[in-house]
Amino acid sequence: MKEFDQQVAIVTGAGQGIGFEICRQLAKNGAQVILNDVDEELTKAATKKINDEFGSCVGLTGDASDPAFIQEMINSTVNKFGKLTLAIANAGITLFGDFLTYTPGDFQKVVQTNLMGSFFLAQRASLEMIKQKTGGSILFMSSVTGHQAHKNLAVYSMTKAALEMLAKNLVAEISSYNINVNAIAPGATVTERTTNDPSYKNTWSRITPIGHPAYPLDIANAALFLVSSKARHITGQTLIIDGGWTCVSPSPYEQ
Repeated sequence: MKEFDQQVAIVTGAGQGIGFEICRQLAKNGAQVILNDVDEELTKAATKKINDEFGSCVGLTGDASDPAFIQEMINSTVNKFGKLTLAIANAGITLFGDFLTYTPGDFQKVVQTNLMGSFFLAQRASLEMIKQKTGGSILFMSSVTGHQAHKNLAVYSMTKAALEMLAKNLVAEISSYNINVNAIAPGATVTERTTNDPSYKNTWSRITPIGHPAYPLDIANAALFLVSSKARHITGQTLIIDGGWTCVSPSPYEQ
């Protein structure tokens, strides 16, 4: 028996990076996985990679900030696998911008994806878990920027702090249904997106106490713990995974 045998998971925003590695590790450990991304090509490529290794992943392309699509995704999951037990709201966007000139359009995009998508995935997943009477686990993707100020990320940081409060508040709403809910707050992580900046790894290696930024597997390992049976008595919490950066918080803009 593998640790996640009999578990069925939805992971949003999982075409690459952290979300992809979470899906990969869940599949490796026995889960049936619904991998979602808004980019169809990323969805197809990521699903193929996981199925070539483990054969237990279904890709669903769509906008994870849209409540109607979220419900379609849950319906598809239950129709395919008979149940839903794990929901990981990984989809999110970052739109940098100075506070004094930030536009309403960019504000709406960030809030829609980071908050509305996460909220309604948790809501619809909880309703399904309650109907099934199986319980389950929900996980939100926060960030160290929800704990420490970071220049030009006022809106993004606000949404990430809000997700941590949402995890706490849902303890009062869904604990009686045997659903636990937590968040993880990654720090600097080397992914396909961050490698576009040639100085990223060196900068964060210099200012991270442990000596290097995270890699997707570091974050995925923490995510799997919090949705596993080992963490059933942990709920309403946020686990920071940042190599110690928030303890000292040097700015990446310092030379």
